[in-house]
Amino acid sequence: MALSSKIREFHEKREKLLLGGGEQTVEKQKAMGKRTARERISALLDEGSFTEYDLFVKHVAHDFDMGDKSLPGDGVITGTGTIDGSPVAVFAQDFTVAGGSLGLMHSRKITKIMDHALKMRMPLIGINDSGGARIQEGVNSLAGYGEIFFRNTLSSGVIPQISVILGPCAGGAVYSPALTDFVFVVDNISKMFITGPEVIKTVLGEEISMEDLGGARVHSEISGNAHFFAGSEEECFAQIKKLIGFIPRNNTEKAGVLTSAEPLTAHEIDGIVPDDPTLPYDVRDVIKAVADNSDFFEVMENFAGSIVIGFGRIEGRTAGFVANQPLEMAGVLDVDSSDKAARFIRFCDAFNIPVITFVDIPGYLPGADQEHAGLIRHGAKILYSYSEATVPKITVILRKAYGGGYIAMGSRHLRADFVFAWPAAEIAVMGPEGAANIIFRKEIMSSADPEETRRQKIEEYRKKFANPYVAASRGYIDAVIEPSETRKFIAHSLKVSENKEIQLPPKKHGLPPF
Repeated sequence: MALSSKIREFHEKREKLLLGGGEQTVEKQKAMGKRTARERISALLDEGSFTEYDLFVKHVAHDFDMGDKSLPGDGVITGTGTIDGSPVAVFAQDFTVAGGSLGLMHSRKITKIMDHALKMRMPLIGINDSGGARIQEGVNSLAGYGEIFFRNTLSSGVIPQISVILGPCAGGAVYSPALTDFVFVVDNISKMFITGPEVIKTVLGEEISMEDLGGARVHSEISGNAHFFAGSEEECFAQIKKLIGFIPRNNTEKAGVLTSAEPLTAHEIDGIVPDDPTLPYDVRDVIKAVADNSDFFEVMENFAGSIVIGFGRIEGRTAGFVANQPLEMAGVLDVDSSDKAARFIRFCDAFNIPVITFVDIPGYLPGADQEHAGLIRHGAKILYSYSEATVPKITVILRKAYGGGYIAMGSRHLRADFVFAWPAAEIAVMGPEGAANIIFRKEIMSSADPEETRRQKIEEYRKKFANPYVAASRGYIDAVIEPSETRKFIAHSLKVSENKEIQLPPKKHGLPPF
């Protein structure tokens, strides 16, 4: 056969494979409001940067009439490309081919690109849109999932791993996203669950819609399985691109440095925090008042609202922000917020991103429900993550810092490198009201005017203990600063700690309170 004939044959084979499941299945995909796998890759990566691998891979199952079936690429597209010039590895399950079901060769394509990403030390992005295990391939499908999970674990803390749920993701398939660093979901498109509605109805006799069981809002607001929620695929891809811009390519590098930019004038820091310690405010306004361009990229915005986490930049350098949110339950730590913060701190530590903590916390959330839910175990996670982290850690106490909450939120005692406090900060075992009621109980009860005596004793306690100067006199706080000085002090702290080096005791690994 002449070379020209071979090239023509190659083009014919390739074009057929590039069509995926064919026009009818593509139309069905788009009727569900979903892009095709190839369209998704094109929308996510820089134009013309995608290089595909293993296009000609075929499935190897022959039972149940599978032998004669054509499954282009075995239902998954894999390759590498760039996002804003930065290399990434990507796989995208193709729902138009056998519902994106995972068989042996499908899984081998995914594990091959995962190995490639780890070897080349680049982020891995997985676009999930699959009906689950290919039952015709039996245990080979299960083995495929296991191989993927193992590689997720090997890559953890070495390269960033991002999962995008753009269709169904059910059964064993959900555990790969759960093992990755960030999960993106899209309203009315993303579905994640262990057990589907049909099985629940059969076993429990309960009817529930797929959306109510494991839709995007469920995992963004209730379960905490999703880190980013979008209204469309286009918005989702924009979020991924922004995230990639904030984080490094692997654990041996630091995030890229951009040109420094002052916060926007609309975010003046003075006056954000009320003088009255009982009044709420939005701590995100404080973050935006110190971050470059007032740009704050929040993570898990819709879950565990009493704490805020996310990325910003200080003088061009990426930092992770952790802050109590007085707008939600006064900014307490509970089971979910402890998990949320702890996981984020560990990500920042793994990828050389400094942690900036803003503190305004009355303590851990009391109550039987929280105790029974394991608040002790979950609350200890944030203690563990701060203590374990070796990246630069800078803490600013804005207002309240009471009891165990003071210790947990990046205190000097958990080895924060720099701790600053605003003049109105109250640092104590508990709030002045509660402390005065306990310490001066007899005096208050025996007073001719108990309410006036209580008021006086609260003020007495506040002046003696509930202020930043007692802690500062012990060296637990490095400086009491004006709110307007916050960005300057943080920027200087990051600069001097840029080459921080600390060695933890040699060990195989620690045992976090999982």
